[in-house]
Amino acid sequence: MLSTNEYLDVRRLHGQGWSISAIARHLGRDRKTVRRYLSGNRKPGVRTPAEDVFLSFLPYCRLRLADDPHLPATALLDEITDLGYRGGYSTFTRALRRHRLRPPCGHCHLGVPGGATDGPETDQEEIRFGWTDLAESRPGWDGGTKAHLLTGSLRRSHRWRGVLLDSDDFPQVLEAVDHLLRRLGGTAPRWRFDRAAPVRCPTTGRLAKEFAPVGRYYGVEIELEAVGPTAEEERRTAAAGQHWRSVVDDLGPRAAQQILDRLAAWSDDRLPAGDGGPSAAPALGALPPTPFPACVRTLRTVDQRGLVHFRGNRYAVPPDLAGALVEVRHRLDEPRLSITASSGAVIARHVLAPRGAGRTVADGDTVFVLERPPRTVPSGSAGCPDTGVRRPLSAEASAEAEALRGQYGRAAPAGPVRRAPGAPRRG
Repeated sequence: MLSTNEYLDVRRLHGQGWSISAIARHLGRDRKTVRRYLSGNRKPGVRTPAEDVFLSFLPYCRLRLADDPHLPATALLDEITDLGYRGGYSTFTRALRRHRLRPPCGHCHLGVPGGATDGPETDQEEIRFGWTDLAESRPGWDGGTKAHLLTGSLRRSHRWRGVLLDSDDFPQVLEAVDHLLRRLGGTAPRWRFDRAAPVRCPTTGRLAKEFAPVGRYYGVEIELEAVGPTAEEERRTAAAGQHWRSVVDDLGPRAAQQILDRLAAWSDDRLPAGDGGPSAAPALGALPPTPFPACVRTLRTVDQRGLVHFRGNRYAVPPDLAGALVEVRHRLDEPRLSITASSGAVIARHVLAPRGAGRTVADGDTVFVLERPPRTVPSGSAGCPDTGVRRPLSAEASAEAEALRGQYGRAAPAGPVRRAPGAPRRG
């Protein structure tokens, strides 16, 4: 690539009658490079984009993944490497995501948005999640010393909602995400989190692997935002921060959340009618009937009255446990919570009261047992029956493979392509 100054020198010397060979020797450049710039085929300061070698193999990958949506990326890479592909694994997986070649599986996404449903198409909508660390949490709030705000906005309609939470633990972040989706009225097929959200792996900086089953459960794609927040999102975050600073110290989390909901609804009313306003009906997919089955675990100390404080309510345990350290466990898809001893044995089970209701739960539903409750598997989470079952090439994929072998001069393999354990990957 020639810089702007070099290009000006080339034009000046060529105008003085210098030959292309003399100009190339004078500048230490190749003659073909100088000729391309003089002919106008190249522009100064602009690099020629690298050839995307994956494009030749894109039809084959689309056919293979259409036949077998669960085909591992490593197996597909071995197949196209045998056909002549020379890219690396990271380049290959980025190309799969960029071209969105892996179709949704009807078994995995049955009954959830993005799967085999007859609902409206939502391919052009996405939810952008923003994370803000607020000032210290108000007195009487559970959790840590700092409160947090999770906001979610629809990219096209600009509607948004927010959820206040007092912890950045993974289960509680998932709970806030589910609450936010239900306030929006559904989900889009793609979620984007800003890089401040606690969804990144601390070592790699990529999306945490715990979010893979979450995406399958809701039938969505989850990505980290590559750029910073937009000006509109910054204004929305500033408004939410102003709301937090205006909350009086004795206001509980339930009242603070209600004020935040009214602020978001007021923002909807100010939007134009065709831009997410009251008359606009964004096409969002239906949500699963219950949240993702993550388990919230919080340590609490039993007070002198034999009560355990959790999210603005009090739950009864045997009075002789006053001063003991217990753990409150609540699985998000269940209507009850469990209070366990340090050994994990269940002390009591109660019906979960609404957050911030100020109730004392000590009714007949309290059950005292000294054994672990059986682990239940949520409905629909048994996994796809096709997972792990490899399917042979279809006639169309075989024909495409033969065309690629002819293009790259490859001979057909004698048997299935298998890479030995520990062997270096080609390319």
